[in-house]
Amino acid sequence: MKTKQKIFYKGGKPIYLRGRVFEGTVVSDKMQNTVTVEWPRIAFIQKYERYEKKRSQVHAHNPPEINAKVGDKVKIAECRQIAKTVSFVVIEKRENTGDSK
Repeated sequence: MKTKQKIFYKGGKPIYLRGRVFEGTVVSDKMQNTVTVEWPRIAFIQKYERYEKKRSQVHAHNPPEINAKVGDKVKIAECRQIAKTVSFVVIEKRENTGDSK
């Protein structure tokens, strides 16, 4: 039996990681304990037999231990739904590429 990995507690409930894992860049950190993460992807257009650049954006919970800021490269993992638009959690900060102000 495969066990789920527990990451931390939020509001007294454990957060278990499951599902997909992505790497992206933090583009906004204006919400409380939440960041917006964006990553590029390439989509194939069958009609024209060509590729186009697209990007995906999701909201992710930003734990106080990690505290990611705008411009940081982060790794996010899927978890249970924490808020209406938040179903991911930041599990690792890769590097800082943002401006130091």
